[in-house]
Amino acid sequence: MKTSRRTFLITSLGAVSALALASREALADAPHVAETDPTAVALGYKMDATKVDKAKYPKYAAGETCSNCQFFQGKPADAFAPCPMFGGKQVDGKGWCSAYSKKA
Repeated sequence: MKTSRRTFLITSLGAVSALALASREALADAPHVAETDPTAVALGYKMDATKVDKAKYPKYAAGETCSNCQFFQGKPADAFAPCPMFGGKQVDGKGWCSAYSKKA
């Protein structure tokens, strides 16, 4: 009985690890958001935060980028990472949109 339980646990852990790795790889392969994407246009997304129209988006402050936003689902040093504001598509870490909210 112990052998079958041990085998079950080892097999289960292996399957869970494989699924977690596969889902992470799927996120890494997600398409990049284009500035012409309808959601990007609605949120004023720019791939380069320094090019944000400050008159149109007065909320923008220098230094705000996707990589330091709470919605950025990558590490701060990642060039691109998924963002839930764009359906999981990847945003540029140097980008910005009006949904920006500083990471805690």
